[in-house]
Amino acid sequence: MNKTMDYTHNDLLASMREATVDMLQSRTRTYSLPQPFYNDARLFALDMQEVFEKEWLFAGMACEIPAKGNFMTLQVGDNPIVIVRGVEDQIHAFYNVCRHRGSRLCTKDKGKVAKLVCPYHQWTYELDGRLLFAGSDMGADFDLNQFGLKPVSVRTAGGFVFINLSDNPPAIDDFLVTLEHYLEPYQMDNVKVAVESSIVEQANWKLVIENNRECYHCNGSHPELLNSLIEFDDTEDPRATDKYKDLVTRKQTDWNGEQVPWQLKRFGKRNRLTRTPLLDGVVSMTMDGKPACNKLMGRLTSPDMGSLRILHLPNSWNHFMGDHAVVFRVLPLGPQQTMVTTKWLVHKDAVEGVDYDPENMRRVWDATNDQDRQLAEENQRGINSKAYQPGPYSQTYEFGVIDFIDWYSERMLSNLGSDNVALQLAQG
Repeated sequence: MNKTMDYTHNDLLASMREATVDMLQSRTRTYSLPQPFYNDARLFALDMQEVFEKEWLFAGMACEIPAKGNFMTLQVGDNPIVIVRGVEDQIHAFYNVCRHRGSRLCTKDKGKVAKLVCPYHQWTYELDGRLLFAGSDMGADFDLNQFGLKPVSVRTAGGFVFINLSDNPPAIDDFLVTLEHYLEPYQMDNVKVAVESSIVEQANWKLVIENNRECYHCNGSHPELLNSLIEFDDTEDPRATDKYKDLVTRKQTDWNGEQVPWQLKRFGKRNRLTRTPLLDGVVSMTMDGKPACNKLMGRLTSPDMGSLRILHLPNSWNHFMGDHAVVFRVLPLGPQQTMVTTKWLVHKDAVEGVDYDPENMRRVWDATNDQDRQLAEENQRGINSKAYQPGPYSQTYEFGVIDFIDWYSERMLSNLGSDNVALQLAQG
């Protein structure tokens, strides 16, 4: 009976993998994806297995675990993860799972411990994952060395912490070197999280990312954001005006004087970094365009740094300004449910109530996040209809969405082991 059920499950899974490959290889590149990619539980399970368990994920900021014993946790699908700072400032990541009977070790989002102790039966682990204590009831032959915590690959750069749940993580070194360079002026060892929020959107994670990758909707939906943000961030954008190009030229001269990098850098379609001006006369993403924090970040001497925009697929986008930064993390919770976490960063010596007001700092993105939540949820409700079929993206306004779907499709095909992983990008 169990064998029959197992065969049935495996057959269904294999069938879904084959169907996913077929849909991706036959899709029209400049159109949205077929409906199952946005609402099918089996395809969501494949997303978790083939994207979120194989690609590098933004997990959090190193400043959140500033000292030995500080930890933070997150959930990637069914996998609880703990990230902890150990001796000599080394950051470790593990599955947050006791090797005794599988209980979670750390049950809080953040904290500080001397050792990692399972609350169930008090098995105790060193901060580097070694099992130190399992009681006296495991028998004389019990070998502590065989039961250390299961490690998770972890890399840090520019204050960012990335994790990868795969046994063979893809290369990421080139991006990390560039990220470190672009964030050097911010001296990321000297930042802290001033405030953070998490919202749950009743929408598939890809809809959340798609919404972020275009500003086609901004004029009709984001009045607070458009107090500071220019819709495009590249002088090669077909919508870029001469006025914008002149502003970019002036600001790039200023940024050169500050010795801060601004050039557009791409690493395939997964990563993108560029510094672009905010509206002329605006220096920060606040309601009045003025600094949200009086103490500037790092070695910067001017608040007028525009926004350093950093994209990391599949789960993060970011804005770094002169006075503060805003970082975003996306984690899927279900086929039609996604958590978006936003963190506002300031200089670690900035004093709340003196140098910055958290409510003022977060007002623009609190409003924008809620507006984006509503947009994604309405998008999801429409996609669930039997009337939905893939629709065309604007190649002028939605090229960023096309790039994301191209990246997602290529990674899915590659990770699924398709014999034909090259997308037919020229198909109509």
